[in-house]
Amino acid sequence: MADTGKTTGALLPPRTPGRVVWCQGHVYVREAARWVGVDDRGRPRSLTDAELRHHGWSLTRAAR
Repeated sequence: MADTGKTTGALLPPRTPGRVVWCQGHVYVREAARWVGVDDRGRPRSLTDAELRHHGWSLTRAAR
């Protein structure tokens, strides 16, 4: 299935290194096999593809 950037459970997040997605109001950048960003307190956080799909993601910033 093609990656269209929609946030349905059937679609995978992009896998290109350096790609940016939004999840729960925070930006995450693809680095190797994980998504790297920060939490509400500015602490580093990394997510797997499965965790990102579980929490929901978007190619554009959206309200939480």
